[in-house]
Amino acid sequence: MLLVFNFVCYNKPMIFGKILKDKEHYAVALDVGTEFAKALVFKVEDDRGTILGVGRQRQGLSDMQGGTVTDIAAVVSNCSKALERAFEAAGVEAREVSIGIAGELVKGITTTVHYERAKPNSKINIGELKEIIKKVQDKAIDQAYNQIAWETGRSEIDVRLVNSAVTDVRIDGYRVINPLGFQGKDVSVSIFNAFAPLVHLSSLETIAEELDLDLLGVTAEPYAVARAVIDKEAADFSAIFMDVGGGTTDIAVVRSGGVEGTKMFALGGRAFTKRIADNLDLPFQAAEDLKIGYSRGEVDEKSRSLVESVLKNDVDVWLAGVQLALSEFSNVDLLPSKILLCGGGSQLPEIKQALESPEWTRELPFARRPKVSFIQPDDILGVIDRTGLLVDPQDITPMALASLSLDLVSEDDLIPSILRKTLEAVSN
Repeated sequence: MLLVFNFVCYNKPMIFGKILKDKEHYAVALDVGTEFAKALVFKVEDDRGTILGVGRQRQGLSDMQGGTVTDIAAVVSNCSKALERAFEAAGVEAREVSIGIAGELVKGITTTVHYERAKPNSKINIGELKEIIKKVQDKAIDQAYNQIAWETGRSEIDVRLVNSAVTDVRIDGYRVINPLGFQGKDVSVSIFNAFAPLVHLSSLETIAEELDLDLLGVTAEPYAVARAVIDKEAADFSAIFMDVGGGTTDIAVVRSGGVEGTKMFALGGRAFTKRIADNLDLPFQAAEDLKIGYSRGEVDEKSRSLVESVLKNDVDVWLAGVQLALSEFSNVDLLPSKILLCGGGSQLPEIKQALESPEWTRELPFARRPKVSFIQPDDILGVIDRTGLLVDPQDITPMALASLSLDLVSEDDLIPSILRKTLEAVSN
């Protein structure tokens, strides 16, 4: 089967570094979620972001499915309301926006190429580094080709590269930050790439256009969450990030400070709410309110028992999805023994309980049973919340989008610049 793979480098996020250099600049992080559209207005100053305004608007049941847009006009209306509330709270308006993307066909892959140099005594120069990076990206395209062809069974598909970042560079086994000027025989370069279908990206571009916003970048949400928590200096940091949203569960595996890959599957909090609504014969909103009250321990004993019995099977199905997603990390010898949770759906007590049970890990390469904890707003690097409103797991993703924007601002070193130019050349 032939898959026509239209590879387009989506490099707008890199523009962020040029635009946000002004001393005082305001921008928006927009999380177009299945349950809520969430907007944050933040001020960029001295490579830090201060959140000044927060806006939320509930999405309709038919507006989003599985993390992807199904009704552009309705989503534009919802995002507009969220933005208005954020602007009013902040007292300022902003036109530049960074948007998150999710969905089952958003794929994150880390590709490593080992390169044996013909002249190990010579110093690595820019031309040679460009050639190595091109080899990595060519291999990444092949990996994405095989994965998406296998999953979709489609003979034609349009895919774009959403995010790209160098995660590891080693020379003769030694890790380096910048390989230029080094000598050595064996060079290995690892680059994380996130791919998304054109149809999903184009819907977000249309939403930004309809909202009269300048789209600075679209970012794979699990990548954004992982990068927003990892300290750049923590080369030994390893964890599994799980964002349980309204329509999807997004997973990112991080090892030794680098994102190994991301997986998403279409099961989240909305499915749990629908199950409660169907089994207890409740309207959807009443079931949602009951689920939230149950998650917070604010329901009576009878209601608690009913919700527990209703959710048991669905949580088992969700956990099977987690198992399948993690089993696909075939390039990982051992999975990290730390799981970090976020997203509105993660507040269900059954989620943490299921992940802490020993049975599901036995067929996965864990060295020991993983410890499960929640990501807190204070864990997001470089972002300060002046509103006092960002206190829940569902607030982590939009904060991460803001944080990643700041990360792009600070990327003035040579490697991202070379990577960006090489990706432009590869895509043409």
